[in-house]
Amino acid sequence: MIKREVNPKVDFYFSKANKWQEEIRELRKIVLDCGLTEELKWGCPCYTFQKSNVVLIHVFKEYCAFLFFKGVLLNDPNGILIQQTKNVQTGRQIRFTNTREIVEMEPILKAYIFEALEVEKAGLKVELKKPAEYKIPEEFQKKLDKISVLKTAFSALTPGRQRAYILHFSAPKQSKTRETRVEKCMQQILNGKGLNDE
Repeated sequence: MIKREVNPKVDFYFSKANKWQEEIRELRKIVLDCGLTEELKWGCPCYTFQKSNVVLIHVFKEYCAFLFFKGVLLNDPNGILIQQTKNVQTGRQIRFTNTREIVEMEPILKAYIFEALEVEKAGLKVELKKPAEYKIPEEFQKKLDKISVLKTAFSALTPGRQRAYILHFSAPKQSKTRETRVEKCMQQILNGKGLNDE
């Protein structure tokens, strides 16, 4: 495959002062060798094929990582793909803590990138779990049953917004905390807005 050029709009990410600079520069080199187009999305270097997101480089406190957008569709013979949380449906990470491991894994990483590229070329899609498949917490269900305008407003939200609210309401272990979250978000739902909308 043809090596792609670096995108000057993304350069700043690789020169910010943080402890993962050497590692992410190595990741950049590897992914550009695979012929993907470098773009800046969500403040991170994102690598695309015909405008479709394939892999992202991002950093965390404990590690830096490749994030494969449709990682759930990839074979993982090396057992290195990680589901970040139980609620992440499609993306999978490969995490790194030093440059040596990245250099040693280069052929494996390229194989995963090329497979992710084939997933895009084939037009494969991930079947996402629908909001109706998530258990609505009892505290929220009571409000939906009692307040018809809330039920109507919630039903009118996009599936992604519904899912975000259900996960947000379900997260706390204590019923009182779940109730408080529901109360705080009711007006936002009635206004037709998602959990993180302004």
